[in-house]
Amino acid sequence: MTMPLRSILAVCMLFLSSTISADKFDADWHTYSNYQDIVSTHIHLDLAVDFKNKQLKGSITHDLKRLKKGIDRLILDTRDLDIHKVEISNGKSWKETTFELARRDDVKGSKLSIKLPMNATEVKVYYNSRPEASGLQWLSPIQTAGKKRPFMFSQSQAIHARSWMPIQDTPAMRVSYTATVSSDPTLRPIMSAENDPKWNKNGIYKFSMPQPIPTYLIAIAAGNIHYKSMSKQTAVYAEPELLESAAKEFEDTQAMIDSAEKLYGKYRWTDYDLLILPPSFPFGGMENPRLSFITPTVIAGDKSLVSLIAHELAHSWSGNLVTNATWRDLWLNEGFTSYVENRIMEEVFGERRAVMEQALAAQGLDEELVELPKGDTILHVVIEGRDPDDAFSGVPYTKGQLFLMYLEQKFGRDRFDAFLKKYFNDHAFQSIDTKNFLVYLDNNLLNKYPGIVSKEKVLSWVKEPMLPVDAPKPKSDAFTLVEKSKKAWLASDINASQIPTKKWTVHEWLYFINNLPKTITHVQLIALDNEFSLTQSTNNEIAHAWLLLNIKQGNPMVNERLESYMVSIGRRKLIVPLYKALLEKGSNYKFVKAVYMKARPGYHPLAQGSVDALFEKAK
Repeated sequence: MTMPLRSILAVCMLFLSSTISADKFDADWHTYSNYQDIVSTHIHLDLAVDFKNKQLKGSITHDLKRLKKGIDRLILDTRDLDIHKVEISNGKSWKETTFELARRDDVKGSKLSIKLPMNATEVKVYYNSRPEASGLQWLSPIQTAGKKRPFMFSQSQAIHARSWMPIQDTPAMRVSYTATVSSDPTLRPIMSAENDPKWNKNGIYKFSMPQPIPTYLIAIAAGNIHYKSMSKQTAVYAEPELLESAAKEFEDTQAMIDSAEKLYGKYRWTDYDLLILPPSFPFGGMENPRLSFITPTVIAGDKSLVSLIAHELAHSWSGNLVTNATWRDLWLNEGFTSYVENRIMEEVFGERRAVMEQALAAQGLDEELVELPKGDTILHVVIEGRDPDDAFSGVPYTKGQLFLMYLEQKFGRDRFDAFLKKYFNDHAFQSIDTKNFLVYLDNNLLNKYPGIVSKEKVLSWVKEPMLPVDAPKPKSDAFTLVEKSKKAWLASDINASQIPTKKWTVHEWLYFINNLPKTITHVQLIALDNEFSLTQSTNNEIAHAWLLLNIKQGNPMVNERLESYMVSIGRRKLIVPLYKALLEKGSNYKFVKAVYMKARPGYHPLAQGSVDALFEKAK
């Protein structure tokens, strides 16, 4: 569906107002680009998907707007790209210009400096990506659901977009885009943009994203991808082997959109579709606008893991609509999104489930805070000089969520909902950093309702490590009953068959497994497994928790399942803790090394890097 001209113009005006004031933010350390001097307002990609050579090749055209006078150079971010030629245009004709590609930095990649005459309004860069691009994964047929055709997908967050296109790779600025993508006619390309659900027999597809987005949200995939509508504005794209089960699992997505709109205002991205990726996808999901990328590990058959869909949808307000200006400010994306996600889950599935999810997240954060370096437990984390992927932990997600829950409890839900809705509207299609958010919070909540929460208290949440002593501590009545049954079984007052699990949800199972004591014996583990077949659970979250427990208890009975689990799944949340626990027990080294050598070729480069680091540390 094409956006009406009036809407496009409105979006463009919002975009221009945000980019013109980009220098009000602290500089983004993770970009070489001179985005505070000159910006791309729109890009056009003309790419061919080359599965044989594992490359995207073609060109990218930047429409330019100078923010300062006298700018004679455009600086773009790249990483491991081959740059063939650069042309400039004054709006009438194209001619070649000079460029310089600097030496590669391990974090930032290579700075691309392009000579720019004063009358240049467009720049076109001819290039190709390389097979080792950190933001692309090329899968062989055997690594897909169908086992017959290859698959490719991108993962641009945090700074991996520069590995498959030369671009100003910073969330401080936003860009609209169009694209023409050609592929083998049997392998359909798809992007985070307007997608035509019909296959094109000539293999050439056109895409348009009229809303301005940060560059990490530009996404591409290609494979044997089919389409199924779920509602008036939701659909699933997937390999045919996953299409029906995914559509059934995620059929409540429209209800989630409707609930979110009631809380926080209109959904501004037209359609909301889901692309179900192969299991090597290293994350649970990626919130690429109009087309969230989703791991198949959440297709449980009972909708027990659909909070992930609520999370990616929530990014349509927090993250995609209002974006963290630097990766130090990640909590402004993820903490807000975790809060909104939980509110959506409460609206659609009820308070009981929402509170269980709060409690599990808070417990997970408590455990993580013990292991993290103290500096990384700060919301406004210092990330300069490091890979921004290091900023991703439970801190921006759950500590950020607890901070917003704290404000909600102090000011009341009605007041806080009104504040959030206004915040999203006031900053729509803009980026914001922590400094400017705190000013906005002062003006629109703290000062509006004085004497409730002090500025000093807010700063203790944002600037100090760990959690404040008065942080919310979510408690679930359902978990109280699980705890009672667990204690009775451990005391031998009841046997495993008498534990009342018949109506347990995945959340109750996770609480039960995660809170079994370190003193639990192999005999007790075997009794639970004999009764509930936990080792063979088809719910990937339950299987993960159970396998992790058995690794820590040194129980080798799960080794066969461990191998099949770790070879078949590439989601970092589910595999990295298992490798870490195995490597902490030196006696497992030979086994885990053999498993990793078998699994590694199917992992995404980000997952490979995470596990490689664990093995390096284990040496």
